[in-house]
Amino acid sequence: MDASELLKKVRKIEIKTRGLSKHIFAGEYHSAFKGRGMAFSEVREYQFGDDVRNIDWNVTARFNKPYIKIFEEERELTVMLLVDVSGSRDFGTRKMMKSEQITELSAVLSFSAIQNNDKIGVIFFSDRIEKFIPPKKGRSHILRIIRELLDFQPVGKKTDISEALRYFTSVIKKRSTAFIISDFIDRKFEKALQIAGHKHDIIALQIYDSAEQKLPNIGFVKFQDAETGEEIWVNTANKAARDKFEIDRRTNQLLIKDIFAKTGVDYAQLRTDEDYVRPLMNLFKSR
Repeated sequence: MDASELLKKVRKIEIKTRGLSKHIFAGEYHSAFKGRGMAFSEVREYQFGDDVRNIDWNVTARFNKPYIKIFEEERELTVMLLVDVSGSRDFGTRKMMKSEQITELSAVLSFSAIQNNDKIGVIFFSDRIEKFIPPKKGRSHILRIIRELLDFQPVGKKTDISEALRYFTSVIKKRSTAFIISDFIDRKFEKALQIAGHKHDIIALQIYDSAEQKLPNIGFVKFQDAETGEEIWVNTANKAARDKFEIDRRTNQLLIKDIFAKTGVDYAQLRTDEDYVRPLMNLFKSR
């Protein structure tokens, strides 16, 4: 798109998402994430009722009596968006494309972050690291993020969430809050998610279109895999074919849910043809 069209789209998204973050999400964001970033302050002698998990065993051994570590809330957090820009994001059958919803969500989270004095950074990934925008504050920084989300053209088409998580943990040393925004068409990321989750607070936002869950009965249709380019013909009038498609999708979703449960990652599913405000608010409140 040309520069003037891009600026108009950036402005439109800014007006919508800044209003949402200011009037709806700001309070929920603060209560959900502030206080989770804790920095070491000092040690003191153990007192009855203290959490034994905070015992400093090195100091305890030195003085031959128990000491605990005291932590205090960090005044600012670093928020990272790990944004899936693989080929499957260019899909949508009703209200909006997955890529459009990803852009709006990223903008809402970005404005919520800076309203709470947090830094925001972005990693674009496909089957490789496409782009890294280091964490910063300020409106101009967020407008740059929105422009990139609207206009960025990735090199890769497939999805490698593990690679994105490995890169994230290597470049962001300080504990941060990270949102993985993806349709999660990838199954081999459990180990990388577990490792990243030990250091960072990770939330998964799964974007999907209703047409990806169930086949309509419309006869022979040619399907193309957006990530591999593979094409196949499917007889959607065949009930067995429709049932198999639905079972495969349900099985895949159960596997993804199991990964999040095992790694302790909070997540929400967001449909492209439904308002994302309520599920995002429910996610924040549940934390």
